[in-house]
Amino acid sequence: MNDAAAIHTQGLTKTFRGGQVAVDHLELKVPSGSVFGFLGPNGSGKTTTIRMLMGLIEPTSGTARVLGRPMPRSARTVLPHVGALIEGPALYGFLSGRDNLLRYDSADRAADPRTRRTRVAAALDRVGLSAAAGKKAKAYSLGMKQRLGLAAALLQPRRLLVLDEPTNGLDPQGMREIRALVRELASEGTTVFLSSHLLDEIEQVCTHAAVMAQGRLIIQGPVSELAAGARGRLVVTTPDAADAARVLKEQGIADVVVAAGEGRGQGEGDRVTGEPPPPDRDLAELNVALVTAGVRVRGFGLERASLEDAFVALTGEGFDVAG
Repeated sequence: MNDAAAIHTQGLTKTFRGGQVAVDHLELKVPSGSVFGFLGPNGSGKTTTIRMLMGLIEPTSGTARVLGRPMPRSARTVLPHVGALIEGPALYGFLSGRDNLLRYDSADRAADPRTRRTRVAAALDRVGLSAAAGKKAKAYSLGMKQRLGLAAALLQPRRLLVLDEPTNGLDPQGMREIRALVRELASEGTTVFLSSHLLDEIEQVCTHAAVMAQGRLIIQGPVSELAAGARGRLVVTTPDAADAARVLKEQGIADVVVAAGEGRGQGEGDRVTGEPPPPDRDLAELNVALVTAGVRVRGFGLERASLEDAFVALTGEGFDVAG
């Protein structure tokens, strides 16, 4: 076992009754100290994988090691060092946010009862819930419940934090705050394993990622390398979008798309995008063809590949980019 891996699976498989294969021979390696994005559409096997990693369900075959120890066999040794938020937090609706955390903390045998209230107050403050600490959990919005679940996972210092769709139900401001918190935790040395179906979330906050589809691992590695493996898009900004799209198609450019209105406000026009031409094709020739056809070109060039481009190239599927 490589000690540099916070999570390491080999051949990890889960088959449910009826023969449905939810996770199929997963070979996953999460470097210690990374913010690792576990990416895939809903139903791709992400939550089933997390439940096996946390010892909540047994794998059908294969092995999983968390913090260097086999799971679920070493759950009692490993889990005190792991904070987790899986499938939404389990909360007592009749208790306040603060009292929920006090109850969570009192269930931890290693937690010093003399410093319990201080710990709870610090966790509430960290997720921005201090002002709502006295409010009953049943009156919390979905986003507030997510924050409270995250606070519960942060009551003790953790070597590993496992988050299943942590920004689910949050407004854009809440999403930004949780992302900032994840970065802060990582800077303190916590490995963060973050499952999401939001590509932009992974791209903004993660150092490494793995892409799942239909229970199988498609690819894993540093986020910068995953995006670099895909080709970007040819982008033309023009007020003459229809003519530009026609000329690009005539010039053999595939997958031409007009993104109406995206460039407006700066007097530029619309964005027309397409697959990049082959490397031996001179981009200047395309620009000349556009200008010769009377297209007013305000901007022209290749845009770097995003994680979305990489995902589509790898799986042939579209993806939920922003939720």
